[in-house]
Amino acid sequence: MHENKNITTFSHVLIWIVLFSMPYFLSYGQEQDLNRLVAHFWIPLIFSAIIFYLNYFILIDAFLFPKKMVQFVIINAVIIMIFLFLKEFIEDTYFSDLAKKRSNSNGGEGPPFKMFVYIRVLSYMAPLLFSIAIKTTKRWVRTEAERKEATNIKLKSELQHLHYQLQPHFFFNSLNNIYALVDISPEQAKTSIHSLSKLMRYMLYETNEESIALSKEVEFMKKYIELMKLRVSDKTVVNYSFPSEATTIKIAPLLFISLIENAFKHGVSASKPSTININMTCNDKTVLFSIVNDNFPKKTDDKSGSGIGLLNIEKRLELLYPNKSSFKTFVKDERYIAQLEIETH
Repeated sequence: MHENKNITTFSHVLIWIVLFSMPYFLSYGQEQDLNRLVAHFWIPLIFSAIIFYLNYFILIDAFLFPKKMVQFVIINAVIIMIFLFLKEFIEDTYFSDLAKKRSNSNGGEGPPFKMFVYIRVLSYMAPLLFSIAIKTTKRWVRTEAERKEATNIKLKSELQHLHYQLQPHFFFNSLNNIYALVDISPEQAKTSIHSLSKLMRYMLYETNEESIALSKEVEFMKKYIELMKLRVSDKTVVNYSFPSEATTIKIAPLLFISLIENAFKHGVSASKPSTININMTCNDKTVLFSIVNDNFPKKTDDKSGSGIGLLNIEKRLELLYPNKSSFKTFVKDERYIAQLEIETH
């Protein structure tokens, strides 16, 4: 911020130096009349600088932006009129010889008064309009930056909320699965609790970043699948395939786990054979993830699913990968299919 102010100050100083030096550059090698430069160039330029900075630092903020347009116009009109008469007074008082020379060169007649006033008013209007343009542009840039910052804060807040929403949802479902093992196989239940602690450690400490390595997410999903397989019977077959080659792809954490949860929740029957097929492939920076499982939908009064996971995915994709993701679920031949495609950044 301090550096930007220094650059702005330097730019203003440089511009005024150039403006005050222009007559010397334009008339280089010619005889220069200092009185003429002061009367017809430097004095109007000083008045223009006063008009510019008076509006830039005070009047625009005090009257124009608060929409006090009448006061703004009147004040500037008065200032311009004062400078018009003040310039004439200075010329008549301190540069009377120059005024006589100009009158003699024009045959004793100067330019029409109305034209003189018109030209001078236009010359003083230029710095006024210029200050309005610069100030308005700076205000727009600042407002746009504030809007983007507010949008970014809102986005992070929503993502954080969704992230925190997913953690207890995941924990709740996992505990339900372990609870079912306590009476059937206490040893497996102990192993499951130990595995769950590792998974929760990952969720709590390694998923707070905006994006993580895809390989870490894959390892997390593999451990979760193995944990879930402890609960299902021999009638359930679980097949999964993940990229084995090293990849530099990074992705938002915990986007796929809800789909795997959903497959074990709605794709497994206690009495019928069932199959879950999980597949992930990578192509350049695109990640393709699909799950195909038997469809055993829960009853309407069963709230164990609650639909939080899938809604969470949809909202996070909308925030994180707008126009760069595709997510769809459908039932085909009594098989539930979920497909997620993400074009990573």
